[in-house]
Amino acid sequence: MMMKQIRGLTLVYTGDGKGKTTAALGQTIRAAGHCMKVVIIQFIKGDSLCGEHLFAAKYHQFEIVQLNTRSSFNMSLEELRLTTSQTFDLAEKTIASGIYDMVVLDEIMIVLNKGLISEAQVLDLIAKKPEKMELILTGRGAPAKIIEKADIVTEMKEVKYPFTKDYIAQRGIEY
Repeated sequence: MMMKQIRGLTLVYTGDGKGKTTAALGQTIRAAGHCMKVVIIQFIKGDSLCGEHLFAAKYHQFEIVQLNTRSSFNMSLEELRLTTSQTFDLAEKTIASGIYDMVVLDEIMIVLNKGLISEAQVLDLIAKKPEKMELILTGRGAPAKIIEKADIVTEMKEVKYPFTKDYIAQRGIEY
């Protein structure tokens, strides 16, 4: 007997290890395979030459929105504050619209931990999500209250990673 889905889930991918965005991207591919409408909203990222941007542009299986026009890593805190505010407003409107089956808020925990948005804002966003929408939040340092509110939480733990030994980020692995 097949169980009917009752409600959408809130998933959190957090921790110090690699793979949070990668896991969320895997979920989007799985959802797109089931003809679900998916959007990824990126808060902190490099330029648009990331593999996921190239894939989305080529195959149109899901949308990726990154409002900052250049790498977040080269932005001042004030520039990042403005972009974060705009991105968070977009996330609120996107979730409220209910037109997506899955919404990914990539690296939202990073802007939360930088004090660019509040924990209360993120908890409010989770509470306002339409019942059947899947919501995925990624980023290091997810606070306890967000972990408690989520349905599924995975913590990535770094065991071994050459990037910590002065290796450069590799295309297809980190971006």
